[in-house]
Amino acid sequence: MKLLKQEQGEKSTIKIEFSVEKAVFDAAVDKVYRRQVKKINVPGFRAGKAPRAIIEKMYGSGVFYEDAINDLIPENYTAAVKEAGIDPVGQPEIDIVSIDENGLVLSAIVPVKPECKLEGYKGLDIAKVVEPVKDEEIENELKTVRERQSREIEVEDETPAAMGDVAKIDFEGFIDGVAFEGGKGENYSLKLGSGSFIPGFEEQVAGHKIGDEFDVNVPFPADYHAEELAGKEACFKCKVNAITKIELPELDDDFAKDVSEFDTIDEYKADLKAKIEKRHENAANAEFEEKIIDALIEKLEADIPEAMFEAETENFVRDYDNRLRQSGLDLKTYFQYTGLDLAKLREQMRPQAEKQVKARLALETVAKAEAIEVTEEELAAEYELIATTYNIDKEQVKSMVDEAMVKADVSVRKAMQVVKDNVKAPKKASKPRKKKVAEPVAEEAAPVAAEEAKTEE
Repeated sequence: MKLLKQEQGEKSTIKIEFSVEKAVFDAAVDKVYRRQVKKINVPGFRAGKAPRAIIEKMYGSGVFYEDAINDLIPENYTAAVKEAGIDPVGQPEIDIVSIDENGLVLSAIVPVKPECKLEGYKGLDIAKVVEPVKDEEIENELKTVRERQSREIEVEDETPAAMGDVAKIDFEGFIDGVAFEGGKGENYSLKLGSGSFIPGFEEQVAGHKIGDEFDVNVPFPADYHAEELAGKEACFKCKVNAITKIELPELDDDFAKDVSEFDTIDEYKADLKAKIEKRHENAANAEFEEKIIDALIEKLEADIPEAMFEAETENFVRDYDNRLRQSGLDLKTYFQYTGLDLAKLREQMRPQAEKQVKARLALETVAKAEAIEVTEEELAAEYELIATTYNIDKEQVKSMVDEAMVKADVSVRKAMQVVKDNVKAPKKASKPRKKKVAEPVAEEAAPVAAEEAKTEE
């Protein structure tokens, strides 16, 4: 391989020309001939025995050129960009310049990182807002833990069902006296107050005892998914077969001892509050950094090649496929369930991929402007973090991961810290707590059909 020409192209690309010696090209052509001759039938010759010259006379002198060139490109292109000192950021556009007595000449338009300009990254007017912990949040945490510690008690007397109980019911729905499809269920376990059935249904079951037979009259919501039922008045013939009471433990010191390492309920509540505060802090940090990224992207000036966006989109798709496989699925199965295809998935992921590329370029520009360097201690700590995260040996990480990439990741994080440290607004602020106002709760319509209701449950 010989590098012949190198020049700046359009939109962050570099155009190069490189040659492959005639002897190397001829050898590649001959190799393709030997690989393909077994598949070519020539009258008068046994299968796989036709001379190359005869085949080229029949099909043209360049019959083996395309495959030979494809075989030669990877090694020779890699050598050419290395000699040119180019760091490609995507797939090149390769064309044939000439094939003659001197050998093969190829051209490649190589996408490279753009020259970036970023001003005003210090002094951004962005505040980090941490939401205060509301009493309801602590109460919801306690409710969840109590429900996990609850016990079920089967009703054996004439105690009526109440909201929060589980009623096992038979039901059949009618509209204008005619039963409709999907409106029947037997021994269906319905938690009253769960919102599993259409609004008003569960409230009318509450108050009935085991053995009661009664009608539940409710209208289907106007926007109900089954158009033939939407907005119509329905009558459900119901019977209660069994009732289960859910008994929650008392919120006392014994409860705290049972579910935590604390001796009193007050200590346990204080710990819950601290954990919620930490979640709020983490959420505020994530939102704060997201706003910083948006601000940096807004200020970034760069002619970014399309290949960078395409490459990052493919990274997103591969990562998504890997996560699906960890869950026991794959893209093919996912597409069957969702009706998507690879093109639509790429289209969905493209905006986030573009943002990722721009964010990285912006932070790399900050790192360059700040002359950020990564120390040996920081590099060692990063290797240690990777090893711990993936539960592999540190030395194995060093052999698997390119050191330059690791340093680049660390420098980008340090660049983000520089920007965060220099925001103009206070880094931490709290929103004032709003006075509680009772608001009506809008219940979302849920299917009534037995099978659909089971799915919802």
